[in-house]
Amino acid sequence: MALDTRTGRRPSFAATLWGSTVGKKTVMAVSGLIMLLYLVVHMIGNLKIFFGAAEFNHYAHWLRVVGEPFMHEEWTLWLVRVVLLAAVVAHATSAYQLSRRDIRARPGTYVHRKPRSSYATRTMRWGGIILGLFLVWHLLDLTTGTVHAGFRPGHPYQNVVDTFSTWYGNVIYLVAMLALGLHIRHGFWSAAQTLGVGSRARDRALKTTANALALVLTVGFVSVPVAVMTGVVS
Repeated sequence: MALDTRTGRRPSFAATLWGSTVGKKTVMAVSGLIMLLYLVVHMIGNLKIFFGAAEFNHYAHWLRVVGEPFMHEEWTLWLVRVVLLAAVVAHATSAYQLSRRDIRARPGTYVHRKPRSSYATRTMRWGGIILGLFLVWHLLDLTTGTVHAGFRPGHPYQNVVDTFSTWYGNVIYLVAMLALGLHIRHGFWSAAQTLGVGSRARDRALKTTANALALVLTVGFVSVPVAVMTGVVS
């Protein structure tokens, strides 16, 4: 292990891992899987809106008191938020640094055209930016109510219905969910390759799983605004 020229000390294992391309890809894969697990749980919770306002509002309240009496009110919720924030920051940072490293490694133009990649692969970077911007909007809309004119604290069902009763709320959400589906479709398979799960024998199963996850999550999340727009949820 080489010495750090600035400190004269051997870098730690964590610093060495983070400084390598493999390390950054591993961080990106693990943080992505953490967010994927959250998305599955979040989608299932969102679908409770189809059981009426009482059921949905009760679920929203339970999120604030889960873990009691051992955990104080909202402690578990904030713990989840901190883990998710760390995952988002780690994922975005590693993605950006890998992108910059890739650009530096090939500054010139290709003599031969690269093989045509899938639409999901070619839009991973823009999809990530779209999802990052959407996350900020989503929090300001349904968590803090900053950009939600009719926001009513303690009434999550009505807040969701209000959001999806506006054209811009639907457009922002639908575009973001389509970007999410494409991101998951490519990202899940890439994470499996990075973590050593992928192989020729498993590629078909992994790609099928990635497509299924992307489809289920996209349809699950999109079903809520569609239900509001069509009057199924009101």
